[in-house]
Parts: sequence; C-alpha cells; structure tokens
Amino acid sequence: MQIHVVQAGQSLYGIAQAYGVTADEISEANQLSAPGRLVVGQTLIIPITGMYYWVQPGDSLYTIARRFGIGVSDLAASNQLSLNQPLQIGLRLYIPPRPKRNAEINAYIEPRGEVSQSLQNAAAEAAPHLTYLAPFSFQVQRDGSLEAPPLDDLVSTAAQHRVTLMMVVTNLENAQFSSELGRIILNDQAVQSRLLENIISTAKQLGFRDIHFDFEFLRPEDREAYNAFLRKAAGRIHQEGFLLSTALAPKTSRTQTGAWYTAHDYKVHGEVADFVIIMTYEWGYSGGPPMPVSPIGPVRKVLEYALSEMPGAKIMMGQNLYGYDWTLPYVAGGPYAKAISPQAAIDLARSRNAAIQYDYKDQAPHFDYTDDAGKPHKVWFEDARSIQAKFTLLKELGLRGISYWKLGLPFPQNWLLIEDNFRVVKR
Repeated sequence: MQIHVVQAGQSLYGIAQAYGVTADEISEANQLSAPGRLVVGQTLIIPITGMYYWVQPGDSLYTIARRFGIGVSDLAASNQLSLNQPLQIGLRLYIPPRPKRNAEINAYIEPRGEVSQSLQNAAAEAAPHLTYLAPFSFQVQRDGSLEAPPLDDLVSTAAQHRVTLMMVVTNLENAQFSSELGRIILNDQAVQSRLLENIISTAKQLGFRDIHFDFEFLRPEDREAYNAFLRKAAGRIHQEGFLLSTALAPKTSRTQTGAWYTAHDYKVHGEVADFVIIMTYEWGYSGGPPMPVSPIGPVRKVLEYALSEMPGAKIMMGQNLYGYDWTLPYVAGGPYAKAISPQAAIDLARSRNAAIQYDYKDQAPHFDYTDDAGKPHKVWFEDARSIQAKFTLLKELGLRGISYWKLGLPFPQNWLLIEDNFRVVKR
C-alpha cells in the first residue's frame, strides 16, 4: 500500500495512471468527498500490494533496500535487475510488501444519551479492524453501583466481528473525573466489594470480557490505595476468567507529579494488569495553544519510560482520531479550539484554498486559513503519514498495539493502514 502526497498540478486521474490503478479505486479507498478537487499536501492511500519508489540521485539497490527494510536480492528480483546494475534517476522500482506482525487494536466509543446511527455506523466500519471495542463509560457511583452507558447494537456488532468488549469503569461524576469519588472507591472496602461484584455481574450479563479501569484526577495520597485496589480487583477479575486493563496518564518518569500523574504507578500497573493503555495524546488540546495533538517526540519519550517499568507486550499506545482548529491569536481561557476529523480537515483546507504542510519533526500535518470574519486559524490534524509514523514507532518499540480515542470522527486511511501493517488479533 502506497502513501502519496498530492503535489501542485496533480489530478486523481494522473496519480492513478502513475500507480496502475483506477481513479475510482483511489477515491473509494480514501472516501474522497471531492475527487476532482484535490488539496495540495493531501495524502492519498493508493490501494496496491507493496509500493513503488522512484530512484533519486545517489540511490543504489543497497541504499533503497536498507531504507525499506528488505533484502537487496529480493528488491533486485522483484524488479528483474542485477545486483550491481546502475539505476537511472526516475526509474520506478517495485517494493514488495514486508511481513506483518500481530497487534491488538482498541477503540473507545462515547455514546451520549443513545448510540446515534452515525456512531453505530462508525463501530461497524471499525469492528473488522479491532481486537477490543470500549464503550465509554460505566460510571462508578458513591455506593459502589454502576451507571452504564447506552449500548444499543454495539454488543451485537462486536459479536459479529469477534471483537472483545472492554468494560471501561471510571470515576466520572457530573461529567468530570472526581478525586473525591476516587477517594471513596479506593479507601472504602465495603464500596470496593460492592463495586467488584457489580462489575462481575454486569460483565457476565452484557458479554464484556475485559475490565478496564480509567481512574483519573486521583489524589496524590491515593497512589498506594489505587495500587492495592488493582491487586484486589485483579484477583477477583482473573478468578472469573476476565482480562484486566488500565488507562495511564502519559508520564516520562516515576517521580513525575501532578493531578493526572502522581497516583498512576506504571510499575505496579505493569505487574497487575494484563495490559495498559497509555494516553499518548492531547499535547495539543482544546484549551491550549496550537500544536500537534500527539507529536512523535513526546510520544516516544513516554513510551520509552513505560518500557523501563513494564514489558512492551503489555503496552498499548494511545492515538487520537481527531485534530483541532484554533482561532488566532491564542489567548489562555479564550475561545476553545474545535475538534475536527481528518476528513473534515481536508474539506476545510479545500474550501479555504489552503495547502497542507507537514512537520517532519513532530510528524503531523497542519495548515492555516482565514475565516469569513477575517480571523486567522491554525489547524493541526492527522493523516496517513502521521499514523504510519506511529505504527513504525509501535513496531520499533515492540508494543502490544494501539488504542484510539475515539470513534465517530471519520478517518478511513487509518483502517487501511492497520491492515497493511498488522495482523489484527481477535480474542
């Protein structure tokens, strides 16, 4: 599968000819809303097996083979070339597909009030590419009971595609993570016992097979209480044959402190949980200054710290399925940035005649535009290049897989690249 970046003057028809496919095949793969009006800097997934590379000055079969991680003999044979044959600049070489590795893929989904038809469609589209589907969330009440999210047809969709349902248990209260609710859960043994029994009975009733604790904004002094709760929960949950997973804030050291960090003990979670999901996103967020949501450098730093506390086979990288549109100039407490899907970002760039740029340091696309009121905007989002960079990092670090926040924001290229890079594990 090829990632192509649209250049000035290119048409879908010309791009299709270059790769030996039809314009309709490219349009369908990328779900293009305006096939006749490509955006400069837009990425397209070319639905071919393997990929093509055009020889550049200084290239040899050996340097090209090393770049793509394949054997030089395989590269030569695939292109009917001798090993020492000089390469003509501009020659198109076929790069055979590389072996895939197993990976687990999770996606959260957040229905509000009901599972809308668009959310149900998003779940059905993603399910063939998922190991887990995580409805967000089962909210713990102060007496240890649970308030369930709407599920509607999500359970049957998961069953149809052999997707394991992940039961996301949170300390959300009044739409906010509550340190006081966390204190009660983690320090009242009677509440804990009722909570665990309710979790087990609900999971059995609804068909959930992974219990996922996403407790956030906990008091720093509840760190050890959270560790003790997880050990207690693991015994009960594993006794029933369920998996146990947790969500972790993106820390870079054991000593990192703060409302989101102190109570999350990577080492203990790595020992107790079957796997963890690390929330490696929201560097750029709605209330902050414009920047990439998940820049590759900070993401790597978090994951490398995590690997010092637990094996890669227990780590799932978190990944956003969205970007943000900021109104400039940024003012703290000023207008919040609007979340935007990758598909909507491309449509917005087209409507504003904005060329898409790419930051190779952060591995993230972005563009600028001016709205109808004359106010400048900055948009950071995700595309095929930025997602492929995360997949490459995942494979380099030997991680378990990737977890998406959240379904409902269209990004068809992501699912194509999953299948090109991985064999999705079904449990």
